[in-house]
Amino acid sequence: MGYRIVVAGATGNVGHEMLNILAERQFPVDEIAALASRRSQGTEVTFGEKTLKVKDIDTFDFTGWDIALFAIGSEATKTYAPRAAKAGCVVIDNSSLYRYDPAVPLIVPEVNPDAVEGYAKKNIIANPNCSTAQMVVALKPLHDRATIRRVVVSTYQSVSGAGKAGMDELWDQTKSIYNPTDDKPAAKFTKQIAFNVIPHIDVFMDGGDTKEEWKMVAETKKIVDPKIKVTATCVRVPVFVGHSEAVNIEFEDHLDEDEAREVLRTSPGILVVDKREDGGYITPVECVGDFATFVSRIRQDPTIDNGLNLWVVSDNLRKGAALNAVQIAELLGNRVLKKG
Repeated sequence: MGYRIVVAGATGNVGHEMLNILAERQFPVDEIAALASRRSQGTEVTFGEKTLKVKDIDTFDFTGWDIALFAIGSEATKTYAPRAAKAGCVVIDNSSLYRYDPAVPLIVPEVNPDAVEGYAKKNIIANPNCSTAQMVVALKPLHDRATIRRVVVSTYQSVSGAGKAGMDELWDQTKSIYNPTDDKPAAKFTKQIAFNVIPHIDVFMDGGDTKEEWKMVAETKKIVDPKIKVTATCVRVPVFVGHSEAVNIEFEDHLDEDEAREVLRTSPGILVVDKREDGGYITPVECVGDFATFVSRIRQDPTIDNGLNLWVVSDNLRKGAALNAVQIAELLGNRVLKKG
């Protein structure tokens, strides 16, 4: 016996990946519904070898459905997540709406699986920000070994993190560089993204950080340990898919780079590719379509006591969003709902 699963936002990048990953991982599905806004009603999407017709989320009855994976943004989630939760369907939400709610667990299954037990307070589980998700997968086993005091992270985030509009803008601007008569000014982003980098993701906050940077701080504390100090600089780069991060860690105790490499190699969800030679590391192009969080360039930081540097790369549409949501659904099924 399997589950009755809903994917809300099935026509978007993340919703599409959710359907793919549910099929790839052979999640025990008895019935599946693909939802989107009314304008997408009747659109066809694929789930494995099946073709699904998209239904209107506004008129959908969540009663009798087990789990809903939401990828519809905060505003729509505000309307439909409580409706689904009230009907008895557990919502796994990819937006930022519930991440900082103390009554809603924020989960990365490799890091804090026990938090899933708290889902029943609101019948909602939050999926973390894409840049946070891959970083905490790498941080947690190292924190367990040597206790992290402080993290300094610079991100190199692909345009798919801004949705289809971001990917289209990079594509159109790149083509326009070679055709000066076809100018494509910035629309989705604040400056030209083609052949450029933009140190600005989400809105600016009073202290000067962007909200994306604040999210990495707040979410790392909630998922891993509230005592960890985090400072982040988040940058949009002209890459279609795949987020990269340069992570500098200061530990309470000494952790040798060789031991860190071995700890990471034996930790769930991580693949270490770390050879000190040309090409002995992973880049965004190579991580696309993969489930893993890749760690490379592991080395001591001699400028501080107990310092270590890492290069962390992952497919943001997968581990940063859709894969993590499906893993939460698997965790929920195995530990709580226990069908299938």
